[in-house]
Amino acid sequence: MNGEKLSEALYDKYIAPTLRNREPSIGIEIEMPVVRTDGRPVNEEEVINAAGAFREHFAFEITGTDDDGCVNSMTEPVSGDNLSFDCSYSNLELSMGKGSDLNELYGRFRDYYIFLQDKLGAAGSTLTGMGINPGYNVNHNRPVPNERYRMLYHYLHSYHKYENSINMRFHDRPDFGTFTSASQVQLDVEHDSLIDTLNIFGMLEPYKALLFANSYLPEYPDYLCARNMLWERSMQGYNPHNIGMFSQRLNNIDELLEYIKSQSVYCTMREGRYIDFRPTAVRDYFGLDKVCGEYFDGQAYRSVEFTPEDGDLSYLRTFKFEDLTFRGTIEYRSSCCQPIRDVMTVAAFHTGLTGKIYELRELIENDTLIYSHGYTAAELQDMLSKREIPPFIDKVALSAQLCRILELAGSGLKERGKNEEHFLDPLFERAERLTNPAREMVRGIENGVDIREFIESYSQL
Repeated sequence: MNGEKLSEALYDKYIAPTLRNREPSIGIEIEMPVVRTDGRPVNEEEVINAAGAFREHFAFEITGTDDDGCVNSMTEPVSGDNLSFDCSYSNLELSMGKGSDLNELYGRFRDYYIFLQDKLGAAGSTLTGMGINPGYNVNHNRPVPNERYRMLYHYLHSYHKYENSINMRFHDRPDFGTFTSASQVQLDVEHDSLIDTLNIFGMLEPYKALLFANSYLPEYPDYLCARNMLWERSMQGYNPHNIGMFSQRLNNIDELLEYIKSQSVYCTMREGRYIDFRPTAVRDYFGLDKVCGEYFDGQAYRSVEFTPEDGDLSYLRTFKFEDLTFRGTIEYRSSCCQPIRDVMTVAAFHTGLTGKIYELRELIENDTLIYSHGYTAAELQDMLSKREIPPFIDKVALSAQLCRILELAGSGLKERGKNEEHFLDPLFERAERLTNPAREMVRGIENGVDIREFIESYSQL
């Protein structure tokens, strides 16, 4: 694929869908840890059985099985709602099919959650609303046995091969995908507002870190939101353009396409087998004669050489905080799973602000509270993911700015006329107290509260 053809392919995949006429819709993905209430490792067979009972009760159709024949993905044919397991059987995901009303989406989620909690509770387990599974050091942390997750697990564990060849400090938890849980939302984006949306929501990330942090990992005690750091300092961050925030302000579509060309592809499929290989920038990959990679032959990993094909572009998978998808949506990926009673806050926050993108641009571009001290948005996001708020930031003014952002989100929701703004209520309390779920949990544990109390509290509707 030459340069011109690559540009056309990227435009068709990522930009053309934003030009389509369509009704605005919302897609929500909520990953939740499965935890044994007695502190023992999760019994994966019991989790699979609970999912099977769920499928029969709600008449979901099988859409995926693992190598052992266990159902790991199921979809409701009318709504498009899906239950799956993300990376491991101790991380259950409910994805709500496209909808236009957050109350309706929440109603279906609530029904599903109540049923699952009943079945899991009978087996001594629970779902809970945390970004790090509190049983991460006792669970098996094994990938779901299928091509996709086996490849990903193998790829993340390959970091030792590159430690001395790039200027990057990897963490030593390459199994993090099996115990981290996110709350993600996909929103349609219009072509005319695409660049503004990517730029402004990127600048908003430091404030989001303050509101939504919920992934405390004792091995990295400075962080209240360790989840994003785990992605960034793993093989997913081998090319920093694949993760986190955009490293530059985008001025137009051409610059966005050039940025996508700088992102790396690291896997593809041949004859039904996933192959992973050294991450290679898209603009370079399709000019190679041969690529060396590894695949699992059913018994062990084998080396293989293959020739790039145009279809390999479909395997470009990135983990940007604001990820433009082939559906004409932006997927907002940086937020941790929230306590279940606050489960809709992430979707409500982004939905409300998307309707106020130009007002948000004025607010954020004139921000001197955090953007006047010589730090980039990415540096600020990392700082505000930690326990200590930087001393150069006025905390009273910070609380007020968070409230202004939330008021703008509430205004956007009110204009939708669907009575959705109540989902933001928990965030106002966090903004006023400069707190978040991880901060509350750490404070409690340091004052003698047992982690099991937070597992229980964060599991409540």
